[in-house]
Amino acid sequence: MLSHDQIWEALDRLAERHELTPSGLARRAGLDPTSFNKSKRLSADGRLRWPSTESIAKVLDATGASMEQFMAFMRPDTGSSGQREGAFPQQGGSIPLLGFAQAGAGGFFDDGGFPAGQGWDVVEFPAAPAQKAGVYALEVQGESMMPLYRDGDVLIVEPGAQVRRNDRVVVRTNEGEVMAKVLLRQSTRSIELMSLNPEHPNRTLELSDVDWIARIIWASQ
Repeated sequence: MLSHDQIWEALDRLAERHELTPSGLARRAGLDPTSFNKSKRLSADGRLRWPSTESIAKVLDATGASMEQFMAFMRPDTGSSGQREGAFPQQGGSIPLLGFAQAGAGGFFDDGGFPAGQGWDVVEFPAAPAQKAGVYALEVQGESMMPLYRDGDVLIVEPGAQVRRNDRVVVRTNEGEVMAKVLLRQSTRSIELMSLNPEHPNRTLELSDVDWIARIIWASQ
């Protein structure tokens, strides 16, 4: 069941993705600029106020986001253990590790691009995992990311993190293609990616063709 916090967080994260404030997002959607203000999320008597389905529909139309992408912005609620249902279990200072080829096969990620399911290995993370919930590692396979990343290098990525121009990112398409690139530009409908290997072409992808995008926060080299 979706919670009040999840819905509002998804709107906040959608605004961040487009480098907007909640007020700016409301304005772009043709709504009152104060519609998404934090002060409007509770009524005067403390009752929860939810955004209307009409408001959400207008936001999706204004940003070009799909309902699936909007849902992916919602961080699942946690239980008493603090762990998402179906997520890879936390193991001290280790995080889940998967090869790029496996990552494209599907079944290893939830709808938000977080690690899930079985078949993961583990690798030690150079910082406390609790500080970066949901991070996981991908092992580079092949030479398509040379000279920046070599075969066997491990990339640690943070799904759900806001990405900006010139960030190094891992992108998975709906067809199961997984690639590490530099984000050159992102619009409401597409992203432009620069190849790390000069022998490979840059890519432009429609956002509707992107399953998830995660920011690279560390690499072992």
